[in-house]
Amino acid sequence: MGFSLPQHGSQAQQGAQTARFAAELEQAGADSLWVGERLIAAVDPTVGYAGKDTIPDEFNAVLDPFLLLGVAAAVTERVRLGTNVLIAPLHRPVLLARSLTSLDVMSGGRLVPGFGIGWSPEEYEAAGVPFTHRGARLDETLDALEAIWTTDPASYRGQFVTVPAHRSELKPVQRPRPPIWLGAFSAAGLARIGQRGDGWLPVAPVPGPPGWGKQLLKLRAVVDRAAESAGRDPETIGTIVRVNVAAGTDPALIAQTIEQVAADTGFDDFFVDLMYVTTSVDAMLETAGGLLDRLR
Repeated sequence: MGFSLPQHGSQAQQGAQTARFAAELEQAGADSLWVGERLIAAVDPTVGYAGKDTIPDEFNAVLDPFLLLGVAAAVTERVRLGTNVLIAPLHRPVLLARSLTSLDVMSGGRLVPGFGIGWSPEEYEAAGVPFTHRGARLDETLDALEAIWTTDPASYRGQFVTVPAHRSELKPVQRPRPPIWLGAFSAAGLARIGQRGDGWLPVAPVPGPPGWGKQLLKLRAVVDRAAESAGRDPETIGTIVRVNVAAGTDPALIAQTIEQVAADTGFDDFFVDLMYVTTSVDAMLETAGGLLDRLR
């Protein structure tokens, strides 16, 4: 059982408490700590968040994901440190590789890097990256990371991404490279996971529609079929469920949802996003502690 770090909205204003939050949750028995990525929150978004026309107020203030994980790495020894998700096409592969390699080295091999393609045209504009061909850019970025992480000298040349030949002596602790986790719900995204991913990052909303666990199983079946078609063993592809909790939700319902999804799917790795639950780091710790007591 894992939890999001205090990264967004009012929680971001309390970023100085990140080290205490991470250390206390590890001591309480948490298995993982997580960050996400928002580059900007557009005033007049072309595309809203989660099928809506707007962007949540919590995205108006966001701490840097790499810095947050670095702080958490420095004060913990055991918990996995995950990204759900980094918008990979927004990053130059050499800079992304340097940050992720540094985190894996500094944490002793505890990095769980999760990637996606994002949904905001304005974020792509702000990064100076075309919004088109996002899937292809993701694939090439992952190919470039693979080259940087596994070869020395390293280089990569694709249609959208180029990495000049260079010395690449510093490698991640995890060999041959950190696992590639991908967040996706579309047919193309699920197929990509089956073809090349090491893990899938689905979402369970709370409150959520009845039978959500069975819907997740249907989506996971798409991943498995793609893996088999690619000559891969689906059993080698993991699943970590992100639990998105709406504001005002009773913690008991969070626990009940996790228990139900676990029973329906057999998935046993979850982390709870507390972004909307409270503005206080102390309240986040209290909620997380109660969930750990019930669900461990």
